[in-house]
Amino acid sequence: MNDYISTRDAHQSVSSKQAILNGMSPDGGLYVLPTLDQIHLDLSLICTMSYKENAVYILSRLLTDYTKEELEACVENAYANSFSKQEITPIKKVDDVYVLELFHGPTCAFKDVALTLLPQLMSCALKSTSQKALILTATSGDTGKAALSGFCDVENIGINVFYPYKKVSAIQYRQMVTQKGKNVNVFGIQGNFDDAQSQVKRLFLDEELNEYCAKQNILLTSANSINVGRLVPQIVYYFDSYKQLVLQGDIQLGDKVSFSVPTGNFGDVLAGYYAYLMGLPVEKFYVASNANRVLTDFLTTGIYDRNRDFIQTISPSMDILISSNLERLLYYASNKDTQKVSKWMQELNEKGRYQIDDETFKTIQNLFACGSVDDENTSLEIKSVYDKTRYVLDPHSAIAYKTAKECKDRPIVSLATASPYKFSQDVLKALGYDEENEWKAMETLSKYCQDAIPSQLKELQDLDILHNKVIDVASMKDVVCQSTKEVFHD
Repeated sequence: MNDYISTRDAHQSVSSKQAILNGMSPDGGLYVLPTLDQIHLDLSLICTMSYKENAVYILSRLLTDYTKEELEACVENAYANSFSKQEITPIKKVDDVYVLELFHGPTCAFKDVALTLLPQLMSCALKSTSQKALILTATSGDTGKAALSGFCDVENIGINVFYPYKKVSAIQYRQMVTQKGKNVNVFGIQGNFDDAQSQVKRLFLDEELNEYCAKQNILLTSANSINVGRLVPQIVYYFDSYKQLVLQGDIQLGDKVSFSVPTGNFGDVLAGYYAYLMGLPVEKFYVASNANRVLTDFLTTGIYDRNRDFIQTISPSMDILISSNLERLLYYASNKDTQKVSKWMQELNEKGRYQIDDETFKTIQNLFACGSVDDENTSLEIKSVYDKTRYVLDPHSAIAYKTAKECKDRPIVSLATASPYKFSQDVLKALGYDEENEWKAMETLSKYCQDAIPSQLKELQDLDILHNKVIDVASMKDVVCQSTKEVFHD
């Protein structure tokens, strides 16, 4: 049975079920599978199977203490009726770039692909214990709603979502604060996403809080991509996009493909890197950032430095200065040197920066390139693509698309991570129309967009706001303690 270890200590070893339940390693590291690069999937077989079949096939190699029957049930429950497109993640050619649409799930964002499945995986893992789980999740916009939707009223699981108050889109805000469910809590925090995420990580390691929860038989865990159960389902759509290109006759089996990925926390592009380690033929990954270009600078210089101004943009899900999943890339790129990773993460914590060694940097640069697009150029790209192709991109997807257009690699797949309707006002403004009311903006955008307004977004206008608490970062621990009583004992 494959064991997961911490990126910071190879002796911290657990099964995949336990890794999913823990979320994070007790030493503050993230769980990784040391044997990942020894797993090689059969590409020709993948090209013959459905999305769900491929999900079971791929996850069975990564989550080895789940039975095939358990994985089949998890996948079926997650994907049977959740997505509006039969393909789940269809691919479309827009000019000379292939756009992978990841937003046809229940909350219209790419997070749905994993966050419909993670609750199933977690519930299955909980069955072998007598524990309950309380999920703490920081969100820059999309994870929050996708996690709330996925975990709503799931037995023996509660969820607390923390979002940066007034730093998400109007639609993202409405999606979260209207969420029904006996086991859900949503809190705005005074600060940005990094503040929320850093505090959530501290809470996972807080001895007093963990002791308090343990007495109630409650396990604290995460639905962010720091959780391997959230990360590994995303590997599937990289292989599936490749399958679609083969079946359409756009590439031959074995041809290399590049990917351009809008990136904040580094989870989405890391899933692509995992697919590459498992045998996906990849030429290059393009890490596409907004004006918060901490990753662009890192991939250019080998220095990660979060000591800079936080910029609020029209692509809020990428407004991040601490990209947690980069730690997993550093583990594999440094030849699985947990001591190096631990040292770098300590430096990040103490000084807000670190510099990797030349060899690790060279390994990363061989496979990863980057681009950074500010708000003005994001808007121009939305307009330019629409004028040329009549295809509407959301701001996050536009950043990836522009990065893809500017590189020489072909074929290239650009990941579209959210429906344009989630950012109607900004998209509409880019197309040349100002509309202050988000509902009118959505209606107007529907005249231009290739898809109708998703019903789950349309109905938000009439839903009551159920979660209106706004707290400071220091109060997060108190509300977590309170929610254990509300969710599990009331």
